[in-house]
Amino acid sequence: MLEQQNKIAEQDLKVFRVQGLSCTNCAATFEKNVKSLPGVEDAKVNFGASKIYVKGDTTIEDLERAGAFDNLKIRDEKEQRIQRVPFWKQKQNIKVYISAILLIISWFLSMRFGEGHIIPTIGYASSIVIGGYSLFIAGFKNLSKLNFDMKTLMTIAVLGAAMIGEWGEGATVVILFAITEALERYSMDTARQSIESLMDLAPKEALIRRGNEEMMIHVDDIQVGDIMIVKPGQKLAMDGVVINGTSTINQAAITGESVPVTKTMNDEVYAGTLNEEGLLEVKVTKRVEDTTLSKIIYLVEEAQAERAPSQAFVDKFAKYYTPAIMILALFIAVIPPLLGGDWSEWIYQGLAVLVVGCPCALVVSTPVAVVTAIGNAAKNGVLIKGGIHLEEVGNVKVMAFDKTGTLTKGYPSVTDVVTLKGNENEWLTTMAAIEKNSHHPLASAIMRKAEEKELDYQSLRVEEFQSITGKGVKGIVNNVLYYVGSPNLFEELHGKIDPSIKAKITQLQIKGKTVMMLGTEDEILSLIAVADEVRESSKEVIEKLNKLGIETVMLTGDNEMSAIAIGKQIGVSYIEADLLPEDKLHFIKVLREKYKGVAMIGDGVNDAPALAASSVGVAMGGAGTDTALETADVALMSDDLGKLPYTVKLSRKSLAIIKQNITFSLAIKAIALLLVIPSWLTLWIAIFADMGATLLVTLNSLRLLKVKE
Repeated sequence: MLEQQNKIAEQDLKVFRVQGLSCTNCAATFEKNVKSLPGVEDAKVNFGASKIYVKGDTTIEDLERAGAFDNLKIRDEKEQRIQRVPFWKQKQNIKVYISAILLIISWFLSMRFGEGHIIPTIGYASSIVIGGYSLFIAGFKNLSKLNFDMKTLMTIAVLGAAMIGEWGEGATVVILFAITEALERYSMDTARQSIESLMDLAPKEALIRRGNEEMMIHVDDIQVGDIMIVKPGQKLAMDGVVINGTSTINQAAITGESVPVTKTMNDEVYAGTLNEEGLLEVKVTKRVEDTTLSKIIYLVEEAQAERAPSQAFVDKFAKYYTPAIMILALFIAVIPPLLGGDWSEWIYQGLAVLVVGCPCALVVSTPVAVVTAIGNAAKNGVLIKGGIHLEEVGNVKVMAFDKTGTLTKGYPSVTDVVTLKGNENEWLTTMAAIEKNSHHPLASAIMRKAEEKELDYQSLRVEEFQSITGKGVKGIVNNVLYYVGSPNLFEELHGKIDPSIKAKITQLQIKGKTVMMLGTEDEILSLIAVADEVRESSKEVIEKLNKLGIETVMLTGDNEMSAIAIGKQIGVSYIEADLLPEDKLHFIKVLREKYKGVAMIGDGVNDAPALAASSVGVAMGGAGTDTALETADVALMSDDLGKLPYTVKLSRKSLAIIKQNITFSLAIKAIALLLVIPSWLTLWIAIFADMGATLLVTLNSLRLLKVKE
């Protein structure tokens, strides 16, 4: 369980989705209100995912009453997502249109009758009451509880402006506040759409065959073992294994791979992917809540609630900043008049400082960027487990790669066959026949090569098969005793190896290949070179990372000669070979001391200590792999290293935008506060400085949606 849910006991936990949650202060208020409901033991709001976890007994009606201060709508987590209404069509905005029309009419009337005339004043007052009705109710409630949030400060400022005769500015502030709130809601909804779009990927029903009967069944009622029939052009509703048929599947939604993948018998398929060509019969292997897509959605939503380091700083800063601003506003309103200044003028300045002082833009500067970036990454097949990991990736100075299965394909292949005497196919058939009794990984490479050449090695009878520990195998084929093994085995058999053959062996080993030999007690007949092939993308990815200023290190348990050959081929900066798991762990610790920011890229199962010791553990091939999803800080859903440079770019862009947001939020407030000195600060400048800054940092964060590979 993640940190957020650790705060609430698992039993009796209910999850609800919240519509209309647009600011972190509102989220805190809503959480506090829910906790005070009868029957509720505890509650926790996930602002990024717009969800609330409730322990205890409550109803949706009770929750909506708790969120009535911000007109929040609640639904059960399993209910269909409500179609969003554009903000210009929302009912709560109709009053804003009426208020704006009244304001414009009042402007014209004030130009005709004069600013202080009763007719435009009535128009302004009507505009304030209609446009700010819900604002004032929330403001007065908060004021009675001494809860000084944005709505409280706005209520004081608008009513204060009216009391000193600034009716026009009070009405303008109300309308600007309402418009900015609507735009802020729209911006937050856009930020959350990345993950919400994932929820709509998998169909809610599937065609299931039970016995001889086919029926459409809701995913909640589909059981493990059911046979799901997926026609061409349909999306898969559940995870499963293909038991009949062949087709190409577009897995972009899960792995980020744009190229469809061919699936046939016994291949794993995922909910939310698209069947393009053939008819498939799929045996369901997971319940709907356990599918890979469900896990991605769950983990991403929880990740959006994880606080980034910069957010911790902002929250701590805001805790002291808001009271300081309120004291400053009081001083500005009272001290200058006591020293001979005009009460009306300085009270007005104090009210404007109250509006400027609300830390909305500052508080929202980090979470919106984190929500947007993590959602974008999920759509591109990269699962980032929280804001802290998002920032850590951006600070990485060196990336350490496990070689086998990460930089290489993870399984050996025959690269060279050197025939010293006789027929190549005959010796390859003999080797495969003997090796089929062995469980060594190199044996499977030889058998695959024989199958590729359609050689019938299965029909050859092998007698007296025996494994020679650490050196090879032997067996009798057609009354001849053959040996298959390393050069060391044949040096023991023959005393020495012919220099010309030895030269060929060395030439292959320099290229990082493992050499196996076929021979008898008297002669060597054939050499076969086997190597773990480098992934096609490895070299390009290493080049891109180096251009981004990241040092690349290859860590492997393989021999140094093989490691150097592969390392040079792909262009890594440093190579460390002959490493045991504890050696890799030690090396990661050394790198962290030197570089601070270190990422370890592995498969999420092996090298677990090294992954844990790094600043960021990155697991390959997270799709369908529960261990990778649970243990890694970042999971690449496909077996594609090409996602790494994109992840680094996204993280660095996120860090830059978060810094821009924090700097801009503080700078705009500092400038606005300086306007108090010459008495230039007005209420409409104050509202632009605060709500305008909030809107701008939100829109700035949305630029992260455009970061692509």
